[in-house]
Parts: sequence; structure tokens; C-alpha cells
Amino acid sequence: QVQLVESGGGLVQAGGSLRLSCAASGRTFSSYAMGWFRQAPGKEREFVAAISWSGRSTYYTDSVKGRFTISRDNAKNTVYLRMNSLKPEDTAVYYCAVDSDRSGSNATRTYPHEYDYWGQGTQVTVSS
Repeated sequence: QVQLVESGGGLVQAGGSLRLSCAASGRTFSSYAMGWFRQAPGKEREFVAAISWSGRSTYYTDSVKGRFTISRDNAKNTVYLRMNSLKPEDTAVYYCAVDSDRSGSNATRTYPHEYDYWGQGTQVTVSS
């Protein structure tokens, strides 16, 4: 069983930055690939970024490439999402999740059903 708790969301002006954190419980966190997703009001949950267990492989949706960076600190059982140059269209609830592929090496899975543990989400609001 893995429990995830996101933090770091808030209200920021367009062009600003935020860093989201996802703290995980469980001794085997370091062996899992992780992902960040987001869901805006009235829209489906969408993939943002993923990272392999080692951190050596990462993958981003096109709309955030060059602006967002996913990273992890396995010693702290934490995954991060650094978000720069934020835009109003980035406004959403952001969720972290554990990839159900327990090999941990796959950082390219982008569908919510491919992830089986989820946090409660943290709200990010970008004003124009």
C-alpha cells in the first residue's frame, strides 16, 4: 500500500513559478515509476509528466515541455514538479500517482488507468 500527499499548489500570476511536492509512504517507493496528472474543471484528467524509479528517464506532455521539470529524491520518498513560465491554461488540480507497472523503468505511460495509487491533489491557479 502506498499513500501519496501532494503540496505546493497555490495562486500565481502568469509567468510565475511553483514547485509541487508529492510525499509517499512505503518502503518500496524508490522502485516505482511516478507520474503527475492534472484535471481542470469540466475536463478529463490529463497526463503531465512521468519519471522512472531511478530518475534517469522522464517524459512530458508537449504543452509543458521546456517549462516543467519532474524530479525525485528517493531518500526523501518525494517526487517534485517544478513549474516555470506558468500560463492560465495550466490552472488545474494536480495529482501524483504510482505507475502500476512495478518494474519502475517505464516513464512513458500517459493514461490514468495505468496508475493505481493517487494522491488527493493540490490546486494550482494561474491568473492572467
